[in-house]
Amino acid sequence: MSEKPPSDILDRRRFLGAAGLAGAGALLPLAAKAGEAAKPDPMITELQDWNRFLGDGVDKKPYGVPSKFEKDVIRRDVSWLTASPESSVNFTPLHALDGIITPSGLCFERHHGGVAEIDPAQHRLMINGLVDTPMVFTMDDIRRMPRVNKVYFLECAANSGMEWRGAQLNGCQFTHGMIHNVMYTGVTLKTLLDQAGLKPNAKWLMLEGADSAGMNRSLPVSKALDDVLIAFAMNGEALRPENGYPLRAVIPGWQGNLWVKWLRRIEAGDMPWQAREETSKYTDLMPDGRARKYTFVMDAKSVITNPSPQAPLKFKGRNVLSGVAWSGRGTVKRVDVTMDGGRNWREARIDGPVLDKSMVRFYVDFDWNGEELMLQSRAIDETGYVQPSKAELRKVRGVNSIYHNNGIQTWLVHPDGVTENVEIA
Repeated sequence: MSEKPPSDILDRRRFLGAAGLAGAGALLPLAAKAGEAAKPDPMITELQDWNRFLGDGVDKKPYGVPSKFEKDVIRRDVSWLTASPESSVNFTPLHALDGIITPSGLCFERHHGGVAEIDPAQHRLMINGLVDTPMVFTMDDIRRMPRVNKVYFLECAANSGMEWRGAQLNGCQFTHGMIHNVMYTGVTLKTLLDQAGLKPNAKWLMLEGADSAGMNRSLPVSKALDDVLIAFAMNGEALRPENGYPLRAVIPGWQGNLWVKWLRRIEAGDMPWQAREETSKYTDLMPDGRARKYTFVMDAKSVITNPSPQAPLKFKGRNVLSGVAWSGRGTVKRVDVTMDGGRNWREARIDGPVLDKSMVRFYVDFDWNGEELMLQSRAIDETGYVQPSKAELRKVRGVNSIYHNNGIQTWLVHPDGVTENVEIA
C-alpha cells in the first residue's frame, strides 16, 4: 500500500514551488546572466528537513550557543608560542566576525597562571597603602554603587608581535587576534578611591589579581582618576571566568597587560612597583639595547579581516572588503584602503558607532575581475596620528621588540582568491 502525502504538505509544496520561482526571479541580477530564464532552485522548491520536522523545544538549550554550522568560529592558539597552556594566549577569530562587538565566548584569552575560578560571595577587593581609610569591598558592596556602561577595545601589547621581523602567521586571527571589543559594566575606580581617600603623595597604584600568578601592574593615579573602570559584567552578563570573573580592571586605550583580572587588591604608593610585568616583560627593546618604559598607550591600528588568509575571495564580481580599526588615543576619524600595495588609496566607509577608544568597522564595496590584489589599510585617529608602515616603524624601533607593533598589514590576493600574509619591501 502506498501512502499519499497529506494534502496540506502537497499544498505547501506547490506554494513553495511558486515562491521558489518568484524568489529565483528576484535574485536574477545576481544569480543569472541577462536574458537567461530563472530555474527553480530545489533548495526552495523542495521541502527540507528543517521544514518537515519539529525542532528543539525552548528548554533544550537554556543558554544559547552558536549554530553547529559555525563550529569553526572559535578561538585558536599557536602551540609553539608558549611552553604551557596555563601561561599562554589564544586568538579572537577576527575574520569570522562583523560589526564592532566581540561575542564574549570569542574574546581572546591571555593568562599567566591559568583561569582562576572564584566564588563571588567570597571575593573581596582591598584598597590600602597611601589612603586615609583602608577599605575592603564585597561584590555586593560594589554592585550597590553607581555604575556605568562603556564600550572599549582591549589589545595585548604583543598583538602582531610575531611580525616584527617579517610575515610569519597566515591569518588575521593570528597576526591581529589578541584584541576584542566589548561593553563593560562596572563602577569607576575614582568612585572606589574617593571612599578610601588618596593621600596627596599617592602617585601610583599597584593592581593585583587573585590568580595563581598573583599578576600585578603599576598604574599612574592620573589615569586611574580619568577613565578606569572596575567591571563585573561584559556584553550584558557577568564576566566570564577567563575574562576575570568576578571583577577586573578596565584601562581604556592602554595595553591589555594592565587590565588585571580577578582583581583583589589596589595599593596606593608614591612610585611604580617595578614588577616583573613592567621590567623584564612589556618593555620595548630598542636597537641600541635600551628599553622603552611605560609604553602604555596602544597607537592607531587597523587590519583588513575579509579578504584575509582564513577568508579568501570566492567570487568574481561584486565583493565586500571589511576590517576593523582602533586607537588608544581616542576615536578613529578615517580609514584608508589600497588594493595595489599603496599606489592608490581610497577612503573606506565606516559603519556603526564611532566611540572613544573603541573599534570601528569599515567597508569597501568593490568589483573583482580576478586580478592580483595587494591589500592594506591605515587608520587615522582624532589626534591626526597616522598608522605607520612596518618600514617606518622598524626605522625607529628596530626588530628586537615584540610589543606595540601597529604597522600596516599587507595581504596578497592571488587570481584564484587564495590570500596570504606578505610584506612589501
